[in-house]
Amino acid sequence: MPSVLITGSSGFVGSCTREEFANAGWQTIGIGRRKTDQSSYIRADLAKPFTDDVLAAIKGVDVVLHAAARSSPWGTRKQFHAANVTATENIVQACQDNGCPKLLFVSSSSVYYRPEDQFGINEFTPLAVPAVNHYADSKQLAERVVKNYRGDWVILRPRAVYGKGDSVLFPRILAAAKAGKLPLLTRPDSPVVGDLISIDNLAHYIIKAATDKSILGEFNLTDNEPQEIIAFLLNVFDRLGIARPTKQIPVATAFRIARVIELLYGAFLPWKEPPITRFGVHVFAYSKVFDVANMLERLGPPPLTTAQSVDRFVAWVHEVDPYGLSQP
Repeated sequence: MPSVLITGSSGFVGSCTREEFANAGWQTIGIGRRKTDQSSYIRADLAKPFTDDVLAAIKGVDVVLHAAARSSPWGTRKQFHAANVTATENIVQACQDNGCPKLLFVSSSSVYYRPEDQFGINEFTPLAVPAVNHYADSKQLAERVVKNYRGDWVILRPRAVYGKGDSVLFPRILAAAKAGKLPLLTRPDSPVVGDLISIDNLAHYIIKAATDKSILGEFNLTDNEPQEIIAFLLNVFDRLGIARPTKQIPVATAFRIARVIELLYGAFLPWKEPPITRFGVHVFAYSKVFDVANMLERLGPPPLTTAQSVDRFVAWVHEVDPYGLSQP
């Protein structure tokens, strides 16, 4: 039975992927900062020196999936560096000292983002300088650390992960829409188009990369079905019984508002995420479409279409009501 250690096992990507690894017959061990009811789970802060139980867990596995990260759109450079860079340095060093298992690193498509429409982004596209925010900057730095790993490594850059268990993308959007506080951000030219990837497709690719020893290097990951972002969201709102937003704000105005709010929160409420950030506006202001020929050739096509993945997500929300949408 192959074995995998998953960092960030208490988070969205880590927990969902761990479940899929177990379903595929893998022995799994989880590491995370939060308390959970998962079995074979170690609670640890990876930015601090590793305890003996963490090192022992790494020594005994075939694959390490490093999915732990601070993925919030808000935080200080120091916070992102500790959670995303220092933690990765510690993981890489521990892996090198304990048998060099294959290392899979969940990075982010935001490492490419520039304040403009971008089409045909592939693995040869230069990373953005400067990075779009502290999160993207920390992911760029962490990728450099992984590329110096003495064992086999894979860098995975998923774009806008959504689906069952989502605790990052849709919770903020749905809460704002339900409260009537989500305006439609508009721009004068063509609609914003962007790729996404469902957690089901992402987990499939992660397990493929873990299982196939020939899979090495860098991969951009999407559903390979670019969507008009506003139309995509309105469809989800309709299916979840959320009223469509009616207020419209030009993206240029939204950027100015977000900058002022960020300055105020940074000065007086630095521990609290602002209701709007420039990165959040960025998502609705610029098209980001990827060329995933490398993914398709080496990892195969996504097992689920975007429509099938959205069906699963909507059914889960209706069944579990994880975001409290049924509450008045």
